[in-house]
Amino acid sequence: MDLTAVRTFVAVADSGQFQEAAAVLGVTQQAVSKRIAALEKELGVRLFTRTPRGAEPTADGRAFLPPARELLLAEERAAASVRRGRRPLRVDVVGARLAPAALLRGFHEARPDLALGVVTLFDVESALTALRSGAVDASFRAVAMPGRPLPRGIEAVRVHDEPLQLLTGPAHALAGRASVTPAELAGHRIWIPGIVEGTEWAAYYASLAAEFGLLIDSSGANFSGALQDALAASGAVATLVTGETRLTWPDGHDLRRIPLLDPTPLYPHSLLWATANPHPALIALRTRLTEARPPRTAARTWTPGWAETVRGVFRP
Repeated sequence: MDLTAVRTFVAVADSGQFQEAAAVLGVTQQAVSKRIAALEKELGVRLFTRTPRGAEPTADGRAFLPPARELLLAEERAAASVRRGRRPLRVDVVGARLAPAALLRGFHEARPDLALGVVTLFDVESALTALRSGAVDASFRAVAMPGRPLPRGIEAVRVHDEPLQLLTGPAHALAGRASVTPAELAGHRIWIPGIVEGTEWAAYYASLAAEFGLLIDSSGANFSGALQDALAASGAVATLVTGETRLTWPDGHDLRRIPLLDPTPLYPHSLLWATANPHPALIALRTRLTEARPPRTAARTWTPGWAETVRGVFRP
């Protein structure tokens, strides 16, 4: 199987667009399309359905995604076995549209002399397995969830706190507000489809709901664009998004991103790595993230109590 095509498939699945995947891979959109077509021919199935917003994985595409990631990790492990010390620093950023990816881009811009490999793993358990095996050198995660302390040999430092925002359509009762308090969301339907039990983001939203008396509806599949469509058409549904998550929607949707204040819920990003990992660029990454952290704010904020147990020098 052509691993270049597999890597292209994962890039399209992560970004949701052939054009954005081409930019990430540094190739043309035509090259991306050819690679996906060749992979579909080899597998005998369609992997993506074209939509007005980009590309949605088919049922076969969604089934192929986890083993495709494993193939790429196996390739990395094989390469590392013969060029340790010269290989790129491999960092898990969770998703291409999320804040950790932007943090890693900032590191790359500051240290273009250091080679990087970007990985997107699903949850903290996958990340820990990859860290312990050497498949990745570092991972951005929210830790440590209740009852799930970091295992021996894994270190973590809190590096970035990302504020939550309310996302609504124009007809929602809160759409005209300049800001909203978390307590004011009680009684409103907060729809966050696709929350998976056992993940760090599931633990975060469970803590948030318990703290502020919120009802979070996680039913339904998280198809790209479906949530935005529902928000635009409804006056009763809203969702929560992290402030630096890259979102797009048609102009006619007129969605509103509204800050949450007094207190501002913060999603806590930590950098994880294996204590025994000798990669020389790890220290440079940790130093950059610590130096680039935003200044302390006098505003009231909230994070789950379990996030405060993370070892490390940075506290918000």
